Amino acid sequence: MISLSGIFPPLPTSFDENQEVSADRIAFNIKMLSQYNLAGFLILGSNGELVMLSREEKIRVYNAARESIGTEKVMLAGTGAESTRETILLTGEAAKAGADAVLVLNPSYYKGLMTTDALRAHYHAVADASPVPVLIYNMPANSGIDMTADQIITIADHENIKGLKDSGGNIVKMGDIIRQAKPGFQVLAGSAGFLLPALTVGAVGGILALANIAPQQCISIAAAFDRGDLAAARAIQLEMIPVNAAVTARWGVPALKAAMDHLGLYGGPSRSPIQPLKPDIEKQLVELLKKHNIGNF
Repeated sequence: MISLSGIFPPLPTSFDENQEVSADRIAFNIKMLSQYNLAGFLILGSNGELVMLSREEKIRVYNAARESIGTEKVMLAGTGAESTRETILLTGEAAKAGADAVLVLNPSYYKGLMTTDALRAHYHAVADASPVPVLIYNMPANSGIDMTADQIITIADHENIKGLKDSGGNIVKMGDIIRQAKPGFQVLAGSAGFLLPALTVGAVGGILALANIAPQQCISIAAAFDRGDLAAARAIQLEMIPVNAAVTARWGVPALKAAMDHLGLYGGPSRSPIQPLKPDIEKQLVELLKKHNIGNF
């Protein structure tokens, strides 16, 4: 049984100036972030630009990350692909590299054909083949499909499907999933913008882009909630909302990477066709980090 309690940064994939994968810089970021009491890392999630990498590159990143993370923290690996076959192949490679669990984004290109039966068959085939636990990933902003509570509960009816990362932000739906879920099914908030509300309905933690640049603040929200200090948790939560919005929905992965560069981590470029931040936007980002006390590493 894997424990997903705690805070996980979805680590951006480091590329050099030629947009080639840089294993050394991935290792550097993991080393720096490991100074904090994080539960582990998600490798090749949406912030990791999973869809921009070849299969060979994905395998290289899985292995580089596992070597750097060590055994004391949990490694989650994104393995979602458009076909069940490719998802199973990537899941096997991630497990071979040492991932403790895999996070599977639903197929979405043929949206009209992604019925409950199709999604259940996909996830159950992956779970049957996977040597490690499988987590469902609901990310409607990217996939264009917002799985319902009933769909997720139906998909989760497999002994090897252990949890959910929900980035939709619908707390009512999240609570409904937790209410109906089988014993031991664990739900993670997919954004720091709604971490505290998610915890109040029973989420066990979060996979949070903000945890790459403000790990202690994210950890502190969860810690304050756990000790019953809702006032402290709420104060930090409210302070983090503008920064989280900037590096997620507002300016996205380029802003997250620019923030990492500014704070002493390695951000670097995203892969084309994603464009770097314009100078005026980067200036706004830096001012936002200062205003909300996001400090250097």
